Amino acid sequence: MSTSSAHADAHADQIALRADVFVAGGGPAGTWAALMAARSGATVVLADKGYCGTSGAAAASNNNVWYVPDPNDYERHFKERFRTGGELSELSWTSQILETAASQLRLLEALRYPFPRKDDGTPNRATLRGPDYMRFMRQQIKRAGVTILDHAPLLGLVHDEREGRVTGAFGERRDGSRWRVSANACVIATGGCAFLGGALGTNVCTGDGHLAAAEVGALFSGMEFSSQYGLAAAFSSVTKGLPFIWASYSTGDGRPIHIDEDDAFIPVAKALMNEPVLAVFDRATPDVERWLRSGQANAFLPYDRMGIDPFRTRFPVGLRHEGTVRGTGGIRLVDTDGRTDVPGLYAAGDAASREAIVGARTGGGSPNAAWAIATGSWSGEAASRFAKLHGSASPVDIDPHYAQLATSDPRAAAATLEREVRPPAVQLFRSEPRLSAALRAIDDALAARSSDDASLAASRSAYALLYVAKLSYTSALARRETRGLHRRDDFPLRTEDASRVLIGGVKAPAIRWKPIVQPEIA
Repeated sequence: MSTSSAHADAHADQIALRADVFVAGGGPAGTWAALMAARSGATVVLADKGYCGTSGAAAASNNNVWYVPDPNDYERHFKERFRTGGELSELSWTSQILETAASQLRLLEALRYPFPRKDDGTPNRATLRGPDYMRFMRQQIKRAGVTILDHAPLLGLVHDEREGRVTGAFGERRDGSRWRVSANACVIATGGCAFLGGALGTNVCTGDGHLAAAEVGALFSGMEFSSQYGLAAAFSSVTKGLPFIWASYSTGDGRPIHIDEDDAFIPVAKALMNEPVLAVFDRATPDVERWLRSGQANAFLPYDRMGIDPFRTRFPVGLRHEGTVRGTGGIRLVDTDGRTDVPGLYAAGDAASREAIVGARTGGGSPNAAWAIATGSWSGEAASRFAKLHGSASPVDIDPHYAQLATSDPRAAAATLEREVRPPAVQLFRSEPRLSAALRAIDDALAARSSDDASLAASRSAYALLYVAKLSYTSALARRETRGLHRRDDFPLRTEDASRVLIGGVKAPAIRWKPIVQPEIA
């Protein structure tokens, strides 16, 4: 634990902290939230499931950012994604995300982040080298006085029923010691939920923040758009999709696979259900090959280690389910200050729904990176303002909360995810019988008692993984159409009404619909 101005009482088995703002998650969104809250004058505690600065999907690779410096281009960028996003995105949100991301990238440069340089010597603000970026952000929040709790998974939030707001959080560290934070505002930035899909850096993306937010009354949006898969070499966990733009695909006996979809993983998934699929990046020119290797160096390490030249030699392809990490759904934001439906609770990054900027399509890549920067910054500043309205944080009693924690058996959860959530036959090609059967299996796993040898954090994550899957499939059943990432074999057409599916509740999630006022698009 790094030191800061937050008040602490540390005992052998418990760490008790008080701060204005608590942030759950140490990725881009969480560190931006912590930084901006601290720069606004708040005392801040940040807890990360791993080690802040190295854990999570962003720290594992390069991050391309949706960087649009000219406001006159905002509408064009919105239009480019509006149709393919199922007409669920909004120009006002897109414009504010692009404006804030551009501003914060300039702040990052002023803080002396070493952006890569273009050929003309100017900084390339559209690219952030993941390991350098996250190490830099850790340094910045430490300098700003943020208290960091590493290897400290979130178990739950504290909700003051009398005041009707969130007043703290608690968890358990890797060594078994407990921690609790009393805070007047909390930010959930724990990332999306990857359902143990195995993509690089997503091992910590288990839905812990989603579950904690739901238990205090947060709503979710876009959870049906969770069927995102990443293409990767079958022997690799690196799901960088950019090189696959130049890929040709074939079956094991050499028959070409025609790609007739915007997302190549869909026809590849159909083929993989019956036979192996091979790929080669043979459509890349020598200049593109050099550009890819320089800009996506880590994406080619698995090939190099296997002695494979992926630009000239066919290699086996696999799919990694990325869930809501590079899907769309998450905690609903009420406004562009990161507020949720619960007073005192804010959300940012992949933990929050990105429907407002990408609609029903994937937010993976540059939109997610810009979203993390902007929503992290908004939520940190807004949480600081909210916290200051309520004076000093009062100590919270977490003992009653421990007794009520919902947990599941990690082994039962892992087996259920493998059978019912990650297979494309269920997740990607949906129908009412498949979804209903999967939901019954998920409910059975949710009720499975955790084994005595499982830690509390692992049992809690098991429940969270299954809970997010339940939100996803319940929303998918409600949306009786095909739109964007959400495909229904039994409802292959898209309806005329553009509405969002909102869902909330823990034991029996309830659905409500929110119509979207569509803009006039030329």
